[in-house]
Amino acid sequence: MTSLLDPARLRAWWAHRQGLDGSLLGVDAATVLARAGWARSVGGAAPYLGLFARAGLSRQQVDDAVAALEIHELPSARGCTYVLPAEDFALGLTVGADAPAGELSAAQKHLRVREAEIDALCAAVLGALDAADVPLDPAKIKDAVGGAVRNLGEAGKKRGVITTLPLALGLLQASGEIRRVPVNGRLDQQRYGYVRWHETQVTHGDPEVELARRYFAWAAPATLAHFRWFSGFTAAQAKAAVAPLGLVAVDGTNLLLPPDLADEFAAYRRPEEPQYALLAGIDGLHLLHRALPRLIDPADAQRPVPGAKEGRVFGGDLDPQCHIVVDRGRIVGFWEFDPSVGEVVHQLFVPMDAALKDVLARTETFVRDELGDARGFSLDSPKSRAPKIRAMREG
Repeated sequence: MTSLLDPARLRAWWAHRQGLDGSLLGVDAATVLARAGWARSVGGAAPYLGLFARAGLSRQQVDDAVAALEIHELPSARGCTYVLPAEDFALGLTVGADAPAGELSAAQKHLRVREAEIDALCAAVLGALDAADVPLDPAKIKDAVGGAVRNLGEAGKKRGVITTLPLALGLLQASGEIRRVPVNGRLDQQRYGYVRWHETQVTHGDPEVELARRYFAWAAPATLAHFRWFSGFTAAQAKAAVAPLGLVAVDGTNLLLPPDLADEFAAYRRPEEPQYALLAGIDGLHLLHRALPRLIDPADAQRPVPGAKEGRVFGGDLDPQCHIVVDRGRIVGFWEFDPSVGEVVHQLFVPMDAALKDVLARTETFVRDELGDARGFSLDSPKSRAPKIRAMREG
């Protein structure tokens, strides 16, 4: 019998729990995010690619869900932006609130920012948004609040905080009093306006426990260290958060499972047929654990990273430097999109077959016709990824 810890089986199980086996096809975006986990967003195509791979959702379906507030991009775990389902808005805001509070504390210590002036600025921002009938970008907010914003000079520039406005906006987002909306309704860019909101930070139960409960439903089996990476919690916080969950260890390891998944995990069998998907490098399949070697076959660990300096190998990276092709959880190739010719360019570790050819073609059509490009992050561009594309074409 195949060991529970057989790497190929574990990878397939993680892909199964992520809905990359077809089990989420046709499901709406909010349900996908609730079942597979929050989608990291950095101004690139990752949320669209992940929802397309799991549920076959079009860009318009995702954008409509954003417009209807069924899903939304919010600062949450570790203060980082994720796309969350509505049922998790309050939880995401709560667990992410320490980040803007920490930024204010640092500004008070190093830039002589006063709490009273930030309170006054927050009130001015809310007044400006209350009076506006359209979203206001930061420049328009600054114009509207006038002298309530203070320039922090060279000291602020060195610390990446040029004015007091980002401090106020961060606090107001974390409190649910305002929200950031994409100017054209799309998630794969970073031009935003702000509108008034009234999302209260009320969660059922301890928010740290609730985050742990969700995390292990999405990512188990996972270690406490994996959870600490995702949550940003201290060791003590993480141990306290998982204590009420009654997690069970996979024999002989520090991998943990919710008890209601233990029997399913034990009975799971890796599918015989390939289950391909094209994902962003920051997709939750990788990023929930951020332990890249678990998704790599040892035979692929020494593969050169496309477009990187000579000697850099895939297995030595913390994160994939390209978008990834996966089969039952194993990374079996790299890919990027070349908008100059409207093509997915790839470098595969496995032979091409009909199923893989079909997934490549469907994703290429989706990116070309609906997204226009598949940026990895906000500053990604065809020019910046040209070395990777060239290496893939030549490799």
